[in-house]
Amino acid sequence: MRNKSSFPSVRNLLNWNSKQAPEELLPALKLVSIEYPSLVQDGSDGLMVSFEQDSASKGPTVELGTDRAVVRYGTVTHALRGLGTVLTGLAQPGVPLQECLPFSHLGVMIDCSRNAVMTPDHLKRWMTRLAMLGYNGVMLYTEETYTLPGEPYFGYLRGRYTEEDFRGLDQHAADLGIELIPCIQTLGHLENLLKWSAYLDIKDTPSVLMVDSERTYELIDSMLALFARTHRSRRIHLGMDETHDLGRGRFMDQHGYERMYDIFQRHLGRLVDLCGKHGLRPMIWSDMYFRMGNPNQSYYDPATHIPEDVKASISQEIELVYWDYYQEDQAFYEDWIQRHYDLDRPTLMASGIWTWGGLFWHWHDKTLKTIVPCIDACRSKGVKELVFTLWGDDGAFCEFDSAFSGLAYAAEYAIHGQAGIDTKHLARRFEGLIGTDYEAVCTAAEIQTDFSPAMLFWDDPLLGIYWKNEALKNPGHWPMAQRQYGRLIRLLERLEDTTTPIDFAHWHTVTSYLRKVMRFKLALDQAYGARDFEKLGRLEKQASKMSPELEKCNQSFRRQWYSRNRPNGFETIQNRIGARKQRWLELAQRIHELREGRITNIPELEEIPPVPVRIPPQWSSVAASGAAFKD
Repeated sequence: MRNKSSFPSVRNLLNWNSKQAPEELLPALKLVSIEYPSLVQDGSDGLMVSFEQDSASKGPTVELGTDRAVVRYGTVTHALRGLGTVLTGLAQPGVPLQECLPFSHLGVMIDCSRNAVMTPDHLKRWMTRLAMLGYNGVMLYTEETYTLPGEPYFGYLRGRYTEEDFRGLDQHAADLGIELIPCIQTLGHLENLLKWSAYLDIKDTPSVLMVDSERTYELIDSMLALFARTHRSRRIHLGMDETHDLGRGRFMDQHGYERMYDIFQRHLGRLVDLCGKHGLRPMIWSDMYFRMGNPNQSYYDPATHIPEDVKASISQEIELVYWDYYQEDQAFYEDWIQRHYDLDRPTLMASGIWTWGGLFWHWHDKTLKTIVPCIDACRSKGVKELVFTLWGDDGAFCEFDSAFSGLAYAAEYAIHGQAGIDTKHLARRFEGLIGTDYEAVCTAAEIQTDFSPAMLFWDDPLLGIYWKNEALKNPGHWPMAQRQYGRLIRLLERLEDTTTPIDFAHWHTVTSYLRKVMRFKLALDQAYGARDFEKLGRLEKQASKMSPELEKCNQSFRRQWYSRNRPNGFETIQNRIGARKQRWLELAQRIHELREGRITNIPELEEIPPVPVRIPPQWSSVAASGAAFKD
């Protein structure tokens, strides 16, 4: 049975012959035929697509005739990328279209740990689309969102993946020519594990494991054994990033102070041995080598110094992953790639497709500003393995499917570079493979610049922590932003009921709510300052109506969440929305009490900070006055 929600292609009908197609392509072609209804196995009508293997090929070559298209390929990924070219009508008769993929590994890392765990079925659809775009690698970032034998609290209540889930995902990836590489944590970022008393004995700090404890290595041994038996790939990402407080908690209580480098290297040595036991080849995020070399633990401090004894002690078995999602200067990337090369270890580059940092829609402009110089630097420095990460910091409430606009651009740019990229061709490939309007997805992303929509969404309506701070930074910001939102809502009005393949209806619901918040707050600032009780009366009624407006957002978030994620984690979103509902009702009640003369003022509205500050893009930063910033 065909998938009724499959995406349309630009071409009316393509068919392929299962008896003539190369055997190595059969699993992939069958999966793609399920996803795209216009691609028919053993059909008799439409354009016939055939495939010819060429082991020397660096990428797909497509030749289109009157009734036949030929795709020449070196790998399964090449064949699928070429098939996508035919499927979307980009090939022209009599004009061979050849592409060269300069990266041996072009991958995507999907965060499955920060509150949201994408369902296996949705991940499989993602992998099919990624393969058609030209990606041949996927990592699922799982801190502890998977089951471990004998560890009932490992991933407890977190929507964890089972061994059967991993095997099914690995098989699907392999059928598409994708290497599915486990991506876990074996030192830090384990606060959701270490919060349980069952792991108190291996807890150094709230998020870092106790180095040198045999129980720690028994646990990690079990992790590695799991992935060794569920994944074909012999590579594994061990994480080990951002362990700022390594050795500064219970470890120091028990052993005293020790240089962080020494603790880190000793732990990594044990992990390398365990990986060898299971036939795995490890990689780690590289930041701690650079952070530990400067007093501020900054990853990107040009004055950082890695001691020579540390450089010499980095295991020859380790690959380093240089992650950088922030720089907009090619020379910076080139400098830091060279710094990694100077460590004499294989280096992978990890850039970012922006889905985190207070976003409920992919930040397309930010993605392009950072990935373009990064890809150019990788080409210049000869980096052969490139990964694009999609993080879910602060609750993973972003409409992740909107990130396909960034992923499509990243693949196109990685393949063609600045001189060869054609945005019209990109838009056509996107529409044919993803199933919606590329320009519309990018237009929707204009709701965010340096302004964070989600921070306004979570902002306490009485305290106005984010509201006041942004007004101080730019006094004209809020009137301009509410006009911009009105313009975008009108531009995308035609998509306000569209929920698949990308949820524009969710965008419309949340954006409309935020515009109402802005208009309300602008009016409140004016009416309260002037003590205009007539206007305050109208605002009291509007504030009481914000609770049902938030319920619309709740239902929209709910639809968006359950369409791609396991249920676990949605309680976080609902808890936040529920708190905002109550605070809007509190604001209405306080305005009512002011109008009645029961109170003389509303202190929260009057307290204004003298200068703007940096507010971390986290819900807790703006939710309450008693919540400390965590940066």
